[in-house]
Amino acid sequence: MLQFIMKASGETEFLLRSPEEWADFSLDQEKVFLNAACCNENSMMIACIVDGRIAGNCQISFSTGMKERHRASVAIALLQEFWNLGIGTKMFEEMIHIAGERGEIRQIELDYIEGNSRARSLYEKMGFRITGVKPDAIRMKDGSFVNEYMMVKKL
Repeated sequence: MLQFIMKASGETEFLLRSPEEWADFSLDQEKVFLNAACCNENSMMIACIVDGRIAGNCQISFSTGMKERHRASVAIALLQEFWNLGIGTKMFEEMIHIAGERGEIRQIELDYIEGNSRARSLYEKMGFRITGVKPDAIRMKDGSFVNEYMMVKKL
């Protein structure tokens, strides 16, 4: 999984971490992260495996506070060679299904970085709508700043 995310983050500038930020991430840290993401009732991660390789992953995290239990957040990463094959759509469909089965979830949220039109198209296709903007929230490698957009899908 660590090799996958390092490769994915090197293929696009739209993931929140750059490959060099993963370089010091140890396998022990990765194990802790994966256990937290997969082995508790408030989050779940799925991976798409193609020919024995991780093509993509998608994670959903459920809010636990009394006033926020109706909310979940989702994130996705997919290697470039697997873009436009419907994998992202299928992973999102599964996360939406999981959120719906939980019963108390009324909305799923995500953020995306300005300029990521491919992701925005996927999110809008899945029923997400822009609800806000964080101006200059992301500093790109070239030093420029771009907005981060918040999106919500009502269930």
